[in-house]
Amino acid sequence: MSVQFGRWNTDGRPVDRDYLAKAEEMLAPYGPDGGDAYIKDNAGILYRAFHTTQESRKESQPLVTPSGAVLCWDGRLDNRGELVPELSEKVTADSADLAIVTVAYEAWGTKCFAKLIGDWALSLWDPKSRSLILAKDPIGTRHLYYSSDPKQITWSTILDPLVLLAGKTFALEEEYIAGWLSFFPATHLTPYMGIHSVPPSCFVRLEPGRQVTQKYWDFNPSKRIRYRTDGEYEEHFRQVFRESVRRRLRSDSPVLAELSGGVDSSSVVCIADTVLASGGAETPRLDTISYYNDSEPNWNERPYFTKVEEKRGRPGCHIDVSLHSDLLLDRTQSHLAITPASRVSRMDGARQVLGCCNSQGCCVLLSGIGGDEVLGGVPTPTPELADHFARVELRLLARQMVSWALTSRKPLAHLCAETMRDFLPGPFAWTDKTRRHAEWLQSGFVRRYRAALAGYEKRLKFLGPPPSFQENLSTLEVLRRQLACSTLACHPLFEKSYPYLDRDLLEFVFAVPREQLVRPRQRRSLMRRALAGIVPEELLNRKRKAFIVRGPMAAISRQWPSLEELTRHMVTACLGIVDQETFARALKKMRNGQEVRVVPILRTFGIELWLRSLVGSNLLHLPRLAHDSRGRRDYAEESLATKEAAT
Repeated sequence: MSVQFGRWNTDGRPVDRDYLAKAEEMLAPYGPDGGDAYIKDNAGILYRAFHTTQESRKESQPLVTPSGAVLCWDGRLDNRGELVPELSEKVTADSADLAIVTVAYEAWGTKCFAKLIGDWALSLWDPKSRSLILAKDPIGTRHLYYSSDPKQITWSTILDPLVLLAGKTFALEEEYIAGWLSFFPATHLTPYMGIHSVPPSCFVRLEPGRQVTQKYWDFNPSKRIRYRTDGEYEEHFRQVFRESVRRRLRSDSPVLAELSGGVDSSSVVCIADTVLASGGAETPRLDTISYYNDSEPNWNERPYFTKVEEKRGRPGCHIDVSLHSDLLLDRTQSHLAITPASRVSRMDGARQVLGCCNSQGCCVLLSGIGGDEVLGGVPTPTPELADHFARVELRLLARQMVSWALTSRKPLAHLCAETMRDFLPGPFAWTDKTRRHAEWLQSGFVRRYRAALAGYEKRLKFLGPPPSFQENLSTLEVLRRQLACSTLACHPLFEKSYPYLDRDLLEFVFAVPREQLVRPRQRRSLMRRALAGIVPEELLNRKRKAFIVRGPMAAISRQWPSLEELTRHMVTACLGIVDQETFARALKKMRNGQEVRVVPILRTFGIELWLRSLVGSNLLHLPRLAHDSRGRRDYAEESLATKEAAT
C-alpha cells in the first residue's frame, strides 16, 4: 500500500513547490519507505512508498512511461503469471508489478484495466494529450480522490490534503450524510461538495473543462458454472478460495489475520495454514488477532477462536474490547477527523487494537469482511425462488417453496409474497431486509435523499440477468460502499486485504446455482461442505453470532448526562437533518431497555460529533441561518459555535 498526490495547473501556471511540500508532509506517515516527486512546469506528482513485497522494492515512482506519461501505481497485481506471456519479451516473471502495468498500458491503453486482477489504484497524467486518468480495481479496495476547477485538477490517495490545503470552505455533501446514516454513501461521494472519489471498476478521464467517468469492466451475467455432482462444486470452491488467500499472503513480512471465532475469519486462517504448509506462500509467518468481551453474556467468542489456535498449535494476540466501551464521546482526540470514519479509526481503543500489527511486525492484515454476504451467511430463499419465478419454472418453484416453508416454518403465502415483492416498485417492494430510515430524521431531509436512505435499492427485473445475479450485484455494491467509507491507518501502518472479495472468487460464486450456496437447514452450504476437515467442526456448525446491543446501551447509561446535553443543541438539527426532540425520545427508550435500532443511533451520534469537531475549523461552509428541529430560522452559526464551546 502506497500513497500518491498530484496537482496539475490546467491554466499553465507553474506548480507551487511550497504547496507540494505541505502535501508531502501529510503523505509521509503513510509512506515510511521513502518516495520521489515529479515536478515540471505546471504539474507536480508525489509518491510515498510502503513496501509489502520484494517486487515492490524494485519500483521507482512516479514513473515516466516511454510515451511520456507519468504513472503512479498503488496495488498488488495477482495475475502476473497470465500477463507476462501476453506482453512478449518486454517483462519477465521477476519484473515488478509497476513494470508489468506500465507495459500493459503502453500496449492496450485503458483496455488494460480490465486485465489487471488484484487490489489497486493508479493515476496517469499525460502532458501530450493534456489529460489525467484515475482508475481503481473492480472492488474498490484502494482510495483515490480528486477535485477540479477551471484552473487546476488535484488528486490524492488520502482526503486530507485535498481538504486542508484547498484554501477554502466546502459545502456539506448531504447525500453522503444520508448514506452514512443508512447503508453507507455512494462510492463516488465524499463529505465535501466538489471532492469526488473514483468509483470501483471505473476510470475517470479529466481534461481542462471536461470530465468523463467510464466503467471498464463488470461481472458477466451470462457466465454459468454447472457440474454434475456436489463434489465438483466443492473442489472448485476450494481451489478459488485457496488461490484468493494465497494471493494475499504475498508479503515479505509476517501477515496478520483477524480471527473472530466466526466461520469467515476462521476459514481464512485455516486455508492460509494449508497454503503455508505446502510452501505456496511468500510470507514467513501468519499471526492472528482475536477480540473478546467477557462482559457480554451473548458474545463468547473465546472458545471458538481458541479451537482454531489449538488446531494451529499457536496462540494469537487477544484484545479485550470491553476496555473500549466508553468511547462514544471520546474528546481526547487532537487530530481533526476529515470523515466520520476517520474519527472512529483514531479513537484510543481502535489504536490499541490495531497496535498488534506493530508488535507482530506485520504489514498486511487479512479481514473476513464479505464472507457472510456473498457465501450465504443469511439463509434467505428469495433469490433462488425469484430465479424460478422469472424463468417460469413453476414446478421447481413449488417444490423449493414447500421445502423452505417447512424449514423456516413460514406459510407458503408468506414466502410467495416475499418473492413477488422484490419485483414490485416503490413502497410495494418493502421487505424485512429493507431498513426504514430513522424516525428522528427531518421530513425535508428524507424527501431529498430517500434513495440514499433506502440504500439505493433497486427492484428485481424479470428480463435480463437472473434475479439471483441482480441480488449478488446489489450485495456487492453495499460492500463497495462500506470499503469506500473506510480510512487508511497510519498509526500503525498496515495494508488491509479481503480474501472474500477476490474478483475470481466472486465470479465463481456469482456463476454457480444459488442452491449450492444456501439450502434448507444449510446456510453456507457450499462453504461448509468444501471446508469439512480443514476448519474445525465446531466452527463450521456453530450458530450465527448474535448481534450485541448490551455494550452500547451500557455506554449510553454511563455517559447519559453528556449525551442528554448533546441532544439539546445538535448541529445536525440546525442543518435540517435531525429532529433533536424525536432523537432524544429514542435515546431515552434505549436507555430504558426498550427496543430501538442501535446502529442508526450510534451513526447519528457519530455524524453529530464529527460535525461538531469541524465547527470553527473553516473547512465546512455552514449556512448562517438554518432550520432547527422545529423549523424556525433562528439558529445562527455564531450561536452554534458558542453552544459547541459550552458543551
